[in-house]
Amino acid sequence: MKTVGVARFGGPEALRVFEVPEPHAGPGQVRVRVHAASVNPGDRYLRNGSLGRNSATPPYVPGMEAAGVLDEIGAGTVTDLRIGDRVMAMTVPTEPGGGAYAQYLTLPAQRVTRAPEGTSHAEAATLPMNGLTARRALDLLGLSPGQTVAVTGGAGVVGGFVIQMARAEGITVVADASPTDEELVRSLGADRVIRRGPGVARRVLDAMPEGVDGLVDAAVIGSAAVAGAVRDGGVIVTLLGEGPHAISPAELRRRSLRTSMVFVPDYLDDRARLDRLRSQVEAGELTLRIARVLPAEQAAEAHQLLEAGGVRGRLVLAF
Repeated sequence: MKTVGVARFGGPEALRVFEVPEPHAGPGQVRVRVHAASVNPGDRYLRNGSLGRNSATPPYVPGMEAAGVLDEIGAGTVTDLRIGDRVMAMTVPTEPGGGAYAQYLTLPAQRVTRAPEGTSHAEAATLPMNGLTARRALDLLGLSPGQTVAVTGGAGVVGGFVIQMARAEGITVVADASPTDEELVRSLGADRVIRRGPGVARRVLDAMPEGVDGLVDAAVIGSAAVAGAVRDGGVIVTLLGEGPHAISPAELRRRSLRTSMVFVPDYLDDRARLDRLRSQVEAGELTLRIARVLPAEQAAEAHQLLEAGGVRGRLVLAF
């Protein structure tokens, strides 16, 4: 089968097509004939070696989410899925089976659910990991209807999902955007849209003078830069380790703030939450956004576009 990965870690140009043996579903597993795999910022870390080796021998295959058709069910596997179902799935590229940039994926059955009705493979491929990241961020905040959340990176895929999920739960949303993205972020459901960039915490306070109850830093600005927007006793959720950009422990204690970091594999085997994403798309609560679909053979170009920045929606590889 065809996979896309790296034999040696490096930049986008290190990605190339490999032919590897076709896997088959074992007990407790299903196999997906992948038709689309999304390209996410985290895919760079496997490609450039930051995550280390995920198998004894190359190729090392990136990708955390895919969509396609279920074509094999392992012996003894308990699932409500059937051969021929259109499905979507999340995977972890550092596990022995590798990532989603492949024609076939074998996965534990609980990591696979039906794709939303009326979506293309490319659209469905943008949902599992990105949607579960947003879901985990909101669950870590633990907000109730009527409370307030600020979202940085509101025009991004994860930030956009956070906005839409929060609004569906009756939470008031303040989100940042560049001038060219203001209408997009408003259309996603943000109650107030503020200008992105340095000083964003001050602008959140201009919109919400008492501070927000929680903040999701989807733009990865750093908790030190956004903490001023959150009321004392509130919560800040980050998507990556922050290093020097983190708020100091002394400041956290002084203001009784709490910080949490999303680790999306916490929800890797949570099929109920994955299937809830499907239901929310079908109900019109979540919007799937594609920037561009490229053939799998153009994965290097997709990574170049990703690293150049400014992409709205997800880049997707077609297999």
